[in-house]
Amino acid sequence: MRRLADARPLVIGHRGASGYRPEHTASAYELAFALGADAVEPDIVLSRDGVAVVRHENEISGTTDVASRPEFAARRTTKRIDGASLTGWFTEDFTWAELQTLRAVERLPAVRPSSASFDGRFGLLRLADVLRIADEASSASFSSSTPAAGKKVVVELKHATYFESIGMPLAELVAGELASSGWSDRGGRLVIESFEKTPLLALRGTGLPAHYTYLVEGSGSAFDAVARHGSKAPTYAEELTDEGLRALAGLVDGISVDKAMILPRDAAGAAHRASDLVDRAHAAGLDVFTWTLRAENRFLPKNYRIGKAAGAFGRWEDEFRAILASGVDGVFADQPDLALAACGSVGGAP
Repeated sequence: MRRLADARPLVIGHRGASGYRPEHTASAYELAFALGADAVEPDIVLSRDGVAVVRHENEISGTTDVASRPEFAARRTTKRIDGASLTGWFTEDFTWAELQTLRAVERLPAVRPSSASFDGRFGLLRLADVLRIADEASSASFSSSTPAAGKKVVVELKHATYFESIGMPLAELVAGELASSGWSDRGGRLVIESFEKTPLLALRGTGLPAHYTYLVEGSGSAFDAVARHGSKAPTYAEELTDEGLRALAGLVDGISVDKAMILPRDAAGAAHRASDLVDRAHAAGLDVFTWTLRAENRFLPKNYRIGKAAGAFGRWEDEFRAILASGVDGVFADQPDLALAACGSVGGAP
């Protein structure tokens, strides 16, 4: 399935409009659509009772008030997730009813104090809640005579190998949630993505209609491959060679890469020209998404920053335009309104 957005690249609200509201909250998703985003991206982990919960990680101390809740103090523990030791509170140790009592907080309060002012106002969401928000946004934008049109949802499956290891089949549970929510037949509106190919292929094997996207890091290897092959696991870099891209094209519809792989930075942290990755992936028959467009200095190459304040907006439009000019098919953005403005400045109406 090529070209999810024909007139311009798809603009995806990264965890909602997470540059303006605490990520993965109803307010963040609703604002993303209100600002014009074509899609939103919920990251999916699991509760103890198998509910598809929307959080960037299954460790939730950085994005909720769980650490301040005395009734949950004993749940703090250390686990090994995808090869890394993490200490905190994990969604799979809570029922959905318990998770509903938590409140969301801003993950980057020093950089985004305005967003942090909303701490404690919003609860956690399930995948079903985000699908409902997308349907409501679609109803507000399109007539009932165009049921296939509408706002899209980019579902990211997190830590599938880990969840499988503890007897929780993430892909299977998400497929069930999509089916019960009526999203198993939403032609053109559903994207499934993961840093592991195993859950993507498992879902694709069920016949679930979706655009399947393989997330690729700038270094290392996919954890499902490491779990299966150890040190012989192919690296992400090997998968992005011309041969590797052609092999991926037989399995998935697209790749999604760190923006630094499209607009590389030199040793001093400056960016000057785009790589040929998008052209090579397109030649292999793959769409290309990139993450994450953010306006603040902290996230920009050094030569695109203005001043020294990490949270101040730098020359974001210059960076956004350079990335968009590479020919990418979609961009994840914390400030989707700014990404749309940049789309208009490189050709094509937003």
